[in-house]
Amino acid sequence: MAVEEEGLRVFQSVKIKIGEAKNLPTYPGPNKMRDCYCTVNLDQEEVFRTKIVEKSLCPFYGEDFYCEIPRSFRHLSFYIFDRDVFRRDSIIGKVAIQKEDLQKYHNRDTWFQLQHVDADSEVQGKVHLELRLSEVITDTGVICHKLATRVLECKGLPIVNGQCDPYATVTLAGPYRSEAKKTKVKKKTNNPQFDEVFYFEVTRPCSYNKKSHFDIEDADEVDKMEIRVDLWNASNLKFGDEFLGELRLPLKFLRQSSSYEAWYFLQPRDNGNKSLKPDELGSLRLNVVYTEDHVFSSDYYSPLRDLLLKSADVEPVSASAAHVLGEVCREKQEAAIPLVRLFLHYGKIVPFISAIANAEVKRTQDPNTIFRGNSLTSKCIDETMKLAGMHYLQVTLKPIIDEICQLHKSCEIDPVKLKDGENLENNRENLRQYVDRIFTVITKSGVSCPTVMCDIFFSLRESAAKRFQGDPDVRYTAVSSFIFLRFFAPAILSPNLFHLTPHHPDPQTSRTLTLISKTIQTLGSLSKSKSASFKESFMASFYDYFNEQKYADSVKNFLDLISSSGRRDHKSIEQPILLKEGFMIKRAQGRKRFGMKNFKKRWFRLTNHEFTYQRSKGDHPLCSIPIENILAVEKLEEESFKMKNMFQVIQPERALYIQANNCVEAKDWIDILTKVSQCNKKRLTVYHPSAYLNGHWLCCKATADSTPGCTPCTGGLPANIQLDIDGDRETERIYSLFNLYMPKLEKMQEACGSKSVYDGPEQEEYSTFIIDDPKETYKTLKQIIEGVGTLEQEHAQYKRDKFKKTKYGSQEHPIGDKSFQSYIRQQSEISAHSI
Repeated sequence: MAVEEEGLRVFQSVKIKIGEAKNLPTYPGPNKMRDCYCTVNLDQEEVFRTKIVEKSLCPFYGEDFYCEIPRSFRHLSFYIFDRDVFRRDSIIGKVAIQKEDLQKYHNRDTWFQLQHVDADSEVQGKVHLELRLSEVITDTGVICHKLATRVLECKGLPIVNGQCDPYATVTLAGPYRSEAKKTKVKKKTNNPQFDEVFYFEVTRPCSYNKKSHFDIEDADEVDKMEIRVDLWNASNLKFGDEFLGELRLPLKFLRQSSSYEAWYFLQPRDNGNKSLKPDELGSLRLNVVYTEDHVFSSDYYSPLRDLLLKSADVEPVSASAAHVLGEVCREKQEAAIPLVRLFLHYGKIVPFISAIANAEVKRTQDPNTIFRGNSLTSKCIDETMKLAGMHYLQVTLKPIIDEICQLHKSCEIDPVKLKDGENLENNRENLRQYVDRIFTVITKSGVSCPTVMCDIFFSLRESAAKRFQGDPDVRYTAVSSFIFLRFFAPAILSPNLFHLTPHHPDPQTSRTLTLISKTIQTLGSLSKSKSASFKESFMASFYDYFNEQKYADSVKNFLDLISSSGRRDHKSIEQPILLKEGFMIKRAQGRKRFGMKNFKKRWFRLTNHEFTYQRSKGDHPLCSIPIENILAVEKLEEESFKMKNMFQVIQPERALYIQANNCVEAKDWIDILTKVSQCNKKRLTVYHPSAYLNGHWLCCKATADSTPGCTPCTGGLPANIQLDIDGDRETERIYSLFNLYMPKLEKMQEACGSKSVYDGPEQEEYSTFIIDDPKETYKTLKQIIEGVGTLEQEHAQYKRDKFKKTKYGSQEHPIGDKSFQSYIRQQSEISAHSI
């Protein structure tokens, strides 16, 4: 979900690896250990939570999290919690990284010291104020100076314990005085509209004849005075109201201007609590990759996009723009991700991968090493399988992976690692049954393999068989090196990375999955001496179970099916595929004539057939909505029920109003529900962005509940995977990579010139590049550099124009925003440099 700016869309995303915490403070009880988990928060909104690691002061999490960020934020925060069975979980400490500081830690493992957390430091949101200092002439001919403070509104206040009933206090404070006033409480909103004015007498009455606004004593006192605005949450708890943030403004800045209106970021309150040093709370290891894509309209990218998309037709393919990107990037994965998404979007992934795979096969000397390296080809096929094969993995592996995680059967077959009371033969039998079942579901899943994967496998098979005609098995190993070694085996080993489980499995389950993955990988490899491929003797003896010819035959039949050009295309899989599930809060739909339309927590479940909810996971559904009955899925305006992160699933008779846990969850549900219902014939073109309450629609005030919508439906996501990607965003990412590696592009140009002039032994500095045709490659490089230069100029011009239009103190750029101040400094440096 992009944030729209003038002529440009801004996409934000973050990829996080939560490693481990160490040296957490001991628990005051007798065992001193803690049961800890870590949360990821946008400001104070939790968007992800790790599993709980029990009885440890150095918990290892090893969890990955990726999300598109659908709103603006100031801090990316991580909180370490200690689970408490009887009371609310307690916070041990936090790491808060300001948005503008994220690039400092980009894609780098970093240890962060945990910081102390208290109510005074947990602040977010902004406030809109108007201050006016004026002279008031009294009836007796004397004057005094009054300050009018108008509190207009706040945005983005934190929600405390599930609710936000805010009010503001306004205090005029000086060395010898303090006067406070208070607004009304606004119920159930974190975006309160106050619009209240408070008057303060700043100076005592003085003679009207005086030329100065203040006499000397008053002027000194005014310079020391400040206006303070504190935001509070009106709480019913015995502990009192919760502090939400404050703003302090010295009155001396009003001496230049009698009236001042602006937005301000709320700030934390320093209460002098220094009871704990940061290093006494421990530290947390994180790897954070924050990406911000500034995407222009499609026509800006035409030259670079067209150059990339014709890569499959360039002879030789090593002279193509896409191949050049793979050559200059530090990691092939960097290039593969946007390239695959771009080619998938335009339906050209199969010819592109066929071209680079064929070139790689021609360079391969030994059939046993075919596609075993981390080349651009292998990384592109990996990425294609991740995108196109996600549902295939879900329907094939998820049921049995879930069973393994739930039953916790012991499968350890290493005699050294056996626990007391475990039986080696029982464990071997448990493991054998799991391997047998997973092997069977994989080898019988050929008809479900996505068409785009099958077309790529057919191309690999043909290239390998043509290159190594004397090796009858190479047509199988070329395909198995991807489908088994790079797809099924990694998904079994780390199911959380493939969305088969929500978290990294516990140590015992992880060990079971490791043993299964090793065995499946060896079964699929079709190597001549399989038992010898294991380093451990216990694995080699266990593998004797599977040394029968029927296993090799099953693998070959499966590989034949998924790499056959005449394969039947079973586009619709009859059994339901679970797409997403989880707890959310829903409002009663009014299906009963009488009864309260209240809000209740329910377990929601979405498959490719229906959308259901039930009281708890595993219960009988209370309501089932067939996918064909979903006419639209849209956001619901917060003012409808004074609740954030709400959306509506619109059906023929009524709308189901749902509240997700956070903004990321809400976006995920809206996207996947929209995608799965995109092809419904009766989809709406207009909808009501607010609810129907008290006899009328809140948005358009129409009284009939059957009144057609007043707002166009959003475009949503196309159901076809080739279209479920933003092509302009991927081209922008490729431009950013070319721009980042511009020195390497120029070095590659030099290498082309060197090779075409002197066709002898390569200079060492150029030997890293694959250049088959120097003239063609040079021509492509020249086009890339020109296209990147043009886009770079457009970005620079956009930044200059935006800077001119930006108003400091506006709602978009409140006072106190460090990122805006950094931007001003950066632009000043750029301007000075250009002059």
